[in-house]
Amino acid sequence: MKLVIGADHGGFALKQIVVKYLQEEQWDVTDYGTLTGERCDYPDIARKVALAVAAGTFERGILICGTGIGIGIAANKVKGIRAALCNDLFSAEYCRRHNDANIVTMGGRIIGPGVAREVVRIFLQTPFEGGRHAARLEKIAMLEER
Repeated sequence: MKLVIGADHGGFALKQIVVKYLQEEQWDVTDYGTLTGERCDYPDIARKVALAVAAGTFERGILICGTGIGIGIAANKVKGIRAALCNDLFSAEYCRRHNDANIVTMGGRIIGPGVAREVVRIFLQTPFEGGRHAARLEKIAMLEER
């Protein structure tokens, strides 16, 4: 699975830890920045990652800002993106099982490295259940047509 990751300055430190974890686990990950940790705007990072996932260049994405909220709101503005804020393991599992989330967002100032690694592991390994959930996703997609 091809993955893309991005973070603003508030998520930079956690992104570095997650990238290292993904590389150690031999996932194919591309880092869309920020690469320095200097102040930047999360909508710019979210846009790059979300457009790449929506285009099919990457199967899933990971976005991190200070809280995980703003970067997720921005990513969800891109048609076809289902970004889910997951600062806990239950959310990481069910955003995949029931919502087929294609981007996970996390708060670099909210969760620690251990939880973040587990969130990512669960997000990447959990399948979408389909069935009744697929019909709900179709309804969500219709909201994008406004």
